[in-house]
Amino acid sequence: MTGRKIFSAEHEMFRETARRFFETEVVPQLDSWEENGRPPRDFWNRAGEHGLLGPTVPEEFGGPGGDYLYSAIIDEELARAGAASAAGLSVHNDIVVPYFVSFASQELKEKWLPKMVTGEAVGAMGMTEPDGGSDLKAVRTTARRDGDEWVINGRKTFISNAASADIILVAARTNDAPGAKGLSLIVVEASRDGYSLGRVLKKAGLKGGDTGEMFFDNVRVPATNLLGQEGQGFAYMMEKLATERLGIAVMAVAHAEAALGWTIEYVKDRKAFGKPLFELQNTRFKLAELKADITLGRLMVDNCLELYVENRLDISTAAMAKFWCTDMQFRVMDECVQLHGGYGYMWEYPITRAWADSRVQRVYGGANEIMKELVARSL
Repeated sequence: MTGRKIFSAEHEMFRETARRFFETEVVPQLDSWEENGRPPRDFWNRAGEHGLLGPTVPEEFGGPGGDYLYSAIIDEELARAGAASAAGLSVHNDIVVPYFVSFASQELKEKWLPKMVTGEAVGAMGMTEPDGGSDLKAVRTTARRDGDEWVINGRKTFISNAASADIILVAARTNDAPGAKGLSLIVVEASRDGYSLGRVLKKAGLKGGDTGEMFFDNVRVPATNLLGQEGQGFAYMMEKLATERLGIAVMAVAHAEAALGWTIEYVKDRKAFGKPLFELQNTRFKLAELKADITLGRLMVDNCLELYVENRLDISTAAMAKFWCTDMQFRVMDECVQLHGGYGYMWEYPITRAWADSRVQRVYGGANEIMKELVARSL
């Protein structure tokens, strides 16, 4: 993964910092994270101390002012370490922080961005609702203006960082306009009266990261907590969802690369019929096919990263990267589990956790069927 032309020497130095952090401070704790269903609070503080939170936050708000490639490196190293349970870090960095940087008022930026860089404030994105899924136009949560306040009512589900979040960026309907026209984004502090955390959901994978339900019962926040302009929430989400989908594709390829590496190591050591599995033609051909798929994914993702930093990545291309790379990722994981045999179904092996963690990649960020629809509309 190193030596790629899109990354500078400074990027690669940062990669080493991220790699050491995940290997020493996340991987050894994954079992306890999974038992508790979330990372400990000091994880966020330690990530902030190592410069792994808000890498794109401008210097005037306490951040390093880096480009998106620093976020991509964090995602890659997270996946490479087999620590996808810490994907809440990517939600914070790749989803919540960019909304604040691009659309928040000066007041909101000054209040929250420095805390998001240090880990004092963890962010979540309140988009998905029980009846809406990937259809953001179907949002039912409402925010009604009452003097100098918004009064918010509704419910969200499948929200990453739900139990860890200090602030939630809530998609709510602020007027009666149908579909996308009535949607706005509002910052809600988790300490507000009327806000409550529902169940922390038990998942098939990503067990060490918290995903949960959120309830808003006449939650009052200042009118100044509106992010950007009223009624522009859907447009903002469409703009930023390309970034989220690129991040998912980045993690997909890096995770597949890691899985292939673990599997090659395993089949060179494991024997069947008196010789290493690696010497069997079927094994070698399977690995060759996986290597080809991963290489194609790597070329696609690196091209998208180049387009992104040049501000030329469009919604359709991001959608293609998301659905192709995540489909490829799970295909690789499934084949690698098969090559591990019975051990591939044992949780102590990294491939097993990776297989379980990877399945949701085809669902969140917009289900892959929705991605194909977006691509089809561009034809």
